[in-house]
Amino acid sequence: MSARGLRVLMAVATATLVAGCTVGPDYVRPAAPTSAAFKEAKPQAAQGAPAAPIAGKWWEIYGDPVLNDLVSRVAVDNQSLAASAARMREAQLLVQEAHGAAYPQVSVGTIKSGRRNENDFGLGVSWELDLWGRIRRDVEAHRASAEASADDLAAATLSMQAQLVQAYFALRQSDAAIDLLQRSTDVATQWHRMVGNQYTQGQASSADVSDALVKLSGAQLQLADTRSARAQYEHAIAVMLGKPPAEFSLAAAPFDTQVPVIPPGVPAILLERRPDVAASERRMAAANARIGVAKAEELPSISLAAGIGVRRGPTGTADVKGPLFTGGRLDAQVKSAGEGYTEAVANYRQTVLDAYREVEDNLVATNELANVAELHAKAAAAATESDRVTQNQYKEGVADYPAVVQATNGALEAGRGELQLRLRRLDTSVNLIVALGGGWQAEPSQAQAQAPSPAQ
Repeated sequence: MSARGLRVLMAVATATLVAGCTVGPDYVRPAAPTSAAFKEAKPQAAQGAPAAPIAGKWWEIYGDPVLNDLVSRVAVDNQSLAASAARMREAQLLVQEAHGAAYPQVSVGTIKSGRRNENDFGLGVSWELDLWGRIRRDVEAHRASAEASADDLAAATLSMQAQLVQAYFALRQSDAAIDLLQRSTDVATQWHRMVGNQYTQGQASSADVSDALVKLSGAQLQLADTRSARAQYEHAIAVMLGKPPAEFSLAAAPFDTQVPVIPPGVPAILLERRPDVAASERRMAAANARIGVAKAEELPSISLAAGIGVRRGPTGTADVKGPLFTGGRLDAQVKSAGEGYTEAVANYRQTVLDAYREVEDNLVATNELANVAELHAKAAAAATESDRVTQNQYKEGVADYPAVVQATNGALEAGRGELQLRLRRLDTSVNLIVALGGGWQAEPSQAQAQAPSPAQ
């Protein structure tokens, strides 16, 4: 083929490509079940505490500089997130790979040349015309999958941040519990010593000594368990930050974090705020595009080849072929792609339903724990006051030491209960933030997706 003929062939190919259509359904986001408001959201307004809007750095609403520093390092140092980031980059490179199929492929080496298709050596160009949009749909599918992978990374990051925040709160609760248990152990030690002296003087029985020893050993065991749990929380935080536990430590500090009120917003916002919902929606778009890829396989294809050989000079060929009989393979591929899309739609809708359930669950837990918190605070204050009064009575000789032990242990148990309740409320607030999507925001291209409509 002459150089002029080759130019004509390329011009025809370009015109054919421009005129080509794209088979398969265009993506429209299907409708998902939703409601106008959250069922359990109304009691939130009656709690009296100021609402804390969920910002990008959502953990800052707890007002702890140490916590802020730890969470800011998770996305950088956590190895699980590093693996997720690598998967995202891999998916993005697959988009580039799929997009490269739309361009002519240039190679050097042996080429077919002349009327007899003799072997020659030179520069070869091959190009599959994207007549039916197979390549375009393939790129569309890979791009949606890459966006889903980015959303997966955001979901994994949010989950890891929440795990660290909750481990930190548990560690601080352990700090406060250790202080209380140390006081309980000190009281039990002093009582055991007093009963031992009384036994020596014949004023107490061996049963009294045994009872005091049991109480002392119980207090020491609780203290040891809490110290062990505290160390394990510290180890967990170290690993989340990509450090060996031996190279990380947190000094003890007061557990004075207050529980914020989290505004849940409206249910429809979850479709844009939760990265797992966004990831499921993107996988649905990818499955839709694969229908077009499968349908294009049923249609004729045109491949062009051209080259410049050392001996024969310019050459060019055009191959046109279409499937006549495939034993039902191509039809099965199209139906399989359709079922894959149906599955993706069902998974998307289930993800949305699960998201709503998680919000409702954490809203009701937040409300109920807030109602109990006031009663617990009153009980703890009353137990503390009883302990103070009993201590004064003992100093004045009005009360005996067993009464002091009982009052002190009562106050310490009430204090521990209050600490445990605060930890549960903080954990629930974190769970609610995660259920609402944390501080994540959808990318503009996703946030501006087509409005929900019935599934195709």
